[in-house]
Amino acid sequence: MERKAIYPGTFDPITNGHVDLIKRALTVFDEVVVLVAHSGKKTPLLEAGVRKQLIEQCFDGNQKVRVEVYSGLLVEYARKNNIKVVLRGLRAVSDFEYEFQMSTMNRRMYPELQTFLLMASEKFFFVNSTLVKEVLSHGGDVSELVPAHVDKILREKLC
Repeated sequence: MERKAIYPGTFDPITNGHVDLIKRALTVFDEVVVLVAHSGKKTPLLEAGVRKQLIEQCFDGNQKVRVEVYSGLLVEYARKNNIKVVLRGLRAVSDFEYEFQMSTMNRRMYPELQTFLLMASEKFFFVNSTLVKEVLSHGGDVSELVPAHVDKILREKLC
């Protein structure tokens, strides 16, 4: 049986922290589906199709990473694709509370769905997409926080 996991997020933009988490997850799972999700709470800078392409460029040629755009409930995607693991990253204690609530709700709707929480690497635990955009919009350097092709696109949009 293949071990598949879904890694959902808005990825606006994908950061080196996300990339690191996916690479580490690939040591455990046979396939990671990176699900570019819609969030009613956020207004993304980049269109979903662009975010998908940026993520695919990070893993160019890696058959173990699949990227899809999805706007429905995560549990419906998981059920439809027979995936029973959601991968989520934890940076700080505050992340745990949110992830615990989401995991509980997801399991209520799809009891077979398990959530795997993977700690962020020490060098990326402070990085998030919102912070990257904020720093860059004020002229800061984020080149160590995002892949080079993402940095280029962000500079075109924000600078």
